[in-house]
Amino acid sequence: MLRAIPAILSVAIAIFALADCIQTEDDKVRGLPKWAWIVLIVLIPWIGPITWLLVGKDRTGGTGRRAGRGAPQRGGPLAPDEDPEFLRKLDEDIRRERREKERLRREREAQESAGGTAPDQPGTSAPSPETEGPDDPQHH
Repeated sequence: MLRAIPAILSVAIAIFALADCIQTEDDKVRGLPKWAWIVLIVLIPWIGPITWLLVGKDRTGGTGRRAGRGAPQRGGPLAPDEDPEFLRKLDEDIRRERREKERLRREREAQESAGGTAPDQPGTSAPSPETEGPDDPQHH
C-alpha cells in the first residue's frame, strides 16, 4: 500500500499540471511553448509537473501582484455595488421615488387645506358620522 502512494501522487500531480497547462491562455505561458510544456509534463514524472507549476505559468494579475489560488480574473466590476452604471441608475431611481412621494404629500396637504380629502388614499378619509358625537375628542 505504501508503495502505491508515490505513484498515485505522481499521476495526480501530472493530471493537475496537464489540465492547468491546457487551460492556460497562450500569452500566460512562460519559458517554452505550450506544446513543449505538455510534453515535459507527460514524459518526465515529478520534474515536469512541478516545474510547470512553479515557473511555467505567469500567475500575476494585471496589477503586478500574485493572483490568489483559484481567484477569477475579471476585467469589469466584481459586484453590483462596484458598477458605476448600476450605482447611477440606483441613485436616479431613489431620487425619482423621493420626488414622487414628495409630490403625493404636497397634493394630500393641498387637498386637506382646501377642505377636501382624497377618499382613495388610506388614512385620509373623513370620519364617519357614527364616530362623531359629543364625546368625540376631536369636536372639543
